[in-house]
Amino acid sequence: MYLEKLSLINFKNYVQADFNYSARLNCFVGNNGTGKTNLLDAIHYLSLTKSYFNSVDSQNIKYDADFFMIQGIFQMDQRTETVSCSVQRNRKKKFSRNKKDYKRLAEHIGLLPVVMISPSDSAIVTEGSEERRKFMDTVISQYDRSYLDDLIRYNRALVQRNKLLKTFAKEEKYLPESLELWDEQLIPPGERIFKKRLDFIQKLIPKFQKYYDIISLGNEQIGMEYRSQLHNSDFREKLVQCREKDRILQYSTVGIHKDDLELRLDNHPIKRVGSQGQQKTFLVSLKFAKFDFIRDVTGRQPILLLDDIFDKFDAKRVEQIIQVISNPEFGQIFITDTHKTRLENILTRIKADYKVFRINDKVCEIEKDEPDNSNVHETK
Repeated sequence: MYLEKLSLINFKNYVQADFNYSARLNCFVGNNGTGKTNLLDAIHYLSLTKSYFNSVDSQNIKYDADFFMIQGIFQMDQRTETVSCSVQRNRKKKFSRNKKDYKRLAEHIGLLPVVMISPSDSAIVTEGSEERRKFMDTVISQYDRSYLDDLIRYNRALVQRNKLLKTFAKEEKYLPESLELWDEQLIPPGERIFKKRLDFIQKLIPKFQKYYDIISLGNEQIGMEYRSQLHNSDFREKLVQCREKDRILQYSTVGIHKDDLELRLDNHPIKRVGSQGQQKTFLVSLKFAKFDFIRDVTGRQPILLLDDIFDKFDAKRVEQIIQVISNPEFGQIFITDTHKTRLENILTRIKADYKVFRINDKVCEIEKDEPDNSNVHETK
């Protein structure tokens, strides 16, 4: 599977732009703020129906426009798939496949798997458990549609249960039978989510360790462990045990919404002891493992989006990452970089078809081939 063509109208800083891509390697070179990352985000939109960076769709419309539109033409399993996304201010987002609108965006998830690696991923290490749950949920949802349905069902029930707990406090009354009704809505999807997360992490860990050893040259000991209140505990019993605590705190203290991943370096939390380079090695290895996992489960190579991936790495780790992405097991790759020379050095060591797009601060409608190098394109 690969993205053959991408068209943008009023998306972020792009008025209009059209791109024809290599099936293997595509590189966007330019200064910060010129829109390189926005191109990766457009691809993410087409794959997962949303921005990687901004969950408010209308905020991705060019500031002086009323709408944006993204269209991609994909080659997949010897057929062509055309996917379009359009957003108008104060209107519902429209998403279509081969000119047929989806009734539910969830129906699209999994068709076009994608893995993004971005500086913003540092939140997985540095921020709270919600970021690590989001990582698990994003991966599993790309190959298991029932998981996404369970997640939606669970979160809706959780919101209502928490509202009920706040109502008890406000009205100074407590009706445990009302709480039981929402417990029954939480338990089945919660138990299924827990089992799938546990299975996912158990299979992900050896892949993750493999990539970390490659990039770090085996010089560091790392670990990852799935933490959940449902380990060795019955969900229903835990809910009953914590009802009084929930009533006092006015929110649900038990469930898969409290799950976390413990990330370790040399048996200590990597958040506390890891350098910037070590933390980024951890994150890149985690995302490469995610790529392997999705490919193994779906039989389809995800599109790999690498945003400023080489920053904060020493020369040895850059070299190891280059060796990883040179492997033909990786399919179509998109890379952004501000350093043209560094990127050119990388390309000389990757024996694969590639295109380079020079992104300037004034964006015009069409990319232009330079006559002296058919692999270099310029967008102004």
